[in-house]
Amino acid sequence: MWQNQDSILISQNFNKADQSYGPDLIQTETLKFIEKYQKQPFFLFVPSIIPHAELIAPALSMSVFRNKFLPEKEFIGVDDGPEFGHGPYRSQKESHAAFAAMISILDRQVGEIVDKIIDLGLLENTLILFTSDNGPHVEGGADPDYFDSNGLLKGYKRDLYEGGIRVPLLVQWSGKIKPNSKSDHVAAFWDFFPTFTNLFDLNKETYEDGISFLPTLLGQGGQKKHDYLYWEFHEKGGRQAIRKERWKLVKYDVFSDNENKTELYDLKLDPSEKNNLANKFPQKVKTLESLLEQSRTPSKVFRFNE
Repeated sequence: MWQNQDSILISQNFNKADQSYGPDLIQTETLKFIEKYQKQPFFLFVPSIIPHAELIAPALSMSVFRNKFLPEKEFIGVDDGPEFGHGPYRSQKESHAAFAAMISILDRQVGEIVDKIIDLGLLENTLILFTSDNGPHVEGGADPDYFDSNGLLKGYKRDLYEGGIRVPLLVQWSGKIKPNSKSDHVAAFWDFFPTFTNLFDLNKETYEDGISFLPTLLGQGGQKKHDYLYWEFHEKGGRQAIRKERWKLVKYDVFSDNENKTELYDLKLDPSEKNNLANKFPQKVKTLESLLEQSRTPSKVFRFNE
């Protein structure tokens, strides 16, 4: 595992011993961090690694969910040989139970973090955000369709449909954010940094892409909005997407000569992206394609049309 710039070898797990669970090590350091810096302002980023693609949980957690999500799904992975432990995922005979166990561990750990904040009397002075970096994955035996992980959204991790890129953001700030309030403000991860600098009144700089959503968090007016949001993905034939207000344009197989790779959706009426309206609104497609081409900075590494 990594701690800042230090690589930490977990000797308890040598030779397939599996005596130490990575998420527990991260949680221990997280709680120690809060204890250490409780007397001063701090920023804590907790990059939980669960539920990630290798579905593994301690035996006790597995026992709670075993035989409760039938029929089970077995995943055949790499359990020996030179590739073991160097990328490929291990086998899991009980993928459903393992996934549920990992979710329960994450839930418990989030609760422990919040409880620590409360116990130290920091709740009213702490902004807590919980989110995910992408939609549910399908690798390693994960079964998002079984758990209805995406609800009405289409797509998974690596997709540029809503199911791949639209994620929850839960926020708590006692005394500042109204409990049970919701917002349909469209934001992205590149909005976090300007939001934090706005919150702490740090040195104001120009952020070309990000927009602070602090007014939305505090229930104030004057929230600036994105004119559009743009995404690109360079695997699986190349993918691009752009959203402007209710309209979203998606292009798959960008690197191919396929002429029918452009899709258009009205997210207000069709959040599941079931009805491709590209043929019905050609002018809208033309406008969004033009905006899409202007949206990216040319790169020698990440190339599309340049």
